[in-house]
Amino acid sequence: MNMEKNLKYILLLGFTAWLAVSGCKKTEYSFGKIKTPSDLSISVAIQGMDNTHPAGDGSGNVTITVKANDALVYKIYFGNGDSLLTSSGIATYKYTLLDTNNYTISVNAIGTAGVMSTLSQQIRVLYLFQIPDDIIANLTGGSAKKWMIYHDTTGHFGVGPTNTFSPDYYSATPNSRSACSYDDEITFTKSGANSITMNVDNKGESFLTGASTGFYGVSGGDGCYAISTGGDKILGFGAASSGSNASNSTGIQFNVPGNGIVDFGTGGSTYEILYISPTVISLRNIGIEGLAWYQILKAE
Repeated sequence: MNMEKNLKYILLLGFTAWLAVSGCKKTEYSFGKIKTPSDLSISVAIQGMDNTHPAGDGSGNVTITVKANDALVYKIYFGNGDSLLTSSGIATYKYTLLDTNNYTISVNAIGTAGVMSTLSQQIRVLYLFQIPDDIIANLTGGSAKKWMIYHDTTGHFGVGPTNTFSPDYYSATPNSRSACSYDDEITFTKSGANSITMNVDNKGESFLTGASTGFYGVSGGDGCYAISTGGDKILGFGAASSGSNASNSTGIQFNVPGNGIVDFGTGGSTYEILYISPTVISLRNIGIEGLAWYQILKAE
């Protein structure tokens, strides 16, 4: 009887040991044949890129296509701190650093067991400030729109200090300024998806402040002067730098290349859009003497 009990005990110990060994055995996995990705290539399409615009159209939009043999996924580094993991090898990306900048794109083609091939390519991309849709629509009407000074409203011509956003020193009453200020036609034209041109027909004369006449190549006090407004000009848009806020401004400004005139000349060429609707625009710019000048336009 004791021998039978001992045999059962021995068999139980053996079975327990087998279970322990079987339970600890690890499952083995196989990656198959490990192949390092080969023939890695990078193709970059910059939106709007052509011989005239080698860095693109200013949208900053780029499509990157990478290919390699035996790659499972790709890690794309855009050269500005951003990256993307993709299995398709295709990535669309928008660069938003203003002006034209160089970026080095790097790609890791990743194969079985994490083996990699790496390739880099430098690109040059232009990003321009994206003009808000409502600004484009109101200024141009979707194509081209003519404006003139709003001469029959108070404040169509004014001046004030730079620390406020109203003509605190002087606000013109209706039809009280020089006639040459009132016949100008200002045409804003949508010239591209993110581009606006301006043409000022001043009928041969523009009103200039006395402090600014030298800037326009003439001399004298406040008055009308025979100057050229320079034809079609591509406006440079950006975020307002005046310290304004949503209560007193749209937060958008534009620069007029050349003499900088919209309706009358102050020696300043950057205009902040304080207010805009389909029929009225209120503009503020800093004149050459350091004062804030105001003009209100109405759609023809």
